[in-house]
Amino acid sequence: MNINEIDEFIAALLILIGSIISVISAFGIIRFPDVYSRAHAATKSSTLAVLLTLVGAFLFFWMTDGTVSVRLILGIVFVFITSPTAGHLIIRAAYKSNVKMTETTTVDELKELYDEQKKTDQD
Repeated sequence: MNINEIDEFIAALLILIGSIISVISAFGIIRFPDVYSRAHAATKSSTLAVLLTLVGAFLFFWMTDGTVSVRLILGIVFVFITSPTAGHLIIRAAYKSNVKMTETTTVDELKELYDEQKKTDQD
């Protein structure tokens, strides 16, 4: 194997791993019981899957053609910033809308925070 084949193999491996994680994320979205765990699957693992795929594509073009794709770099940055933020906002909106958690949920860390806010709002 020469250097070009190794570079292509590394890029293809990253893209393949990203694809596998994306499929696992889709199963998590389908199988998890409530909106909170589904949002977790949608943001955490799919963000990693998209990032691995974009990094694999970036490395492929950089190592084979010698070009640096600004679009891929911007895609990596925007996905890294926006996906977790959107997931966080969706979960907060669901919590504020009183969407019920599953019975297996044992800890509700936001309950005390929102109870204190309600008390200060009433005063």
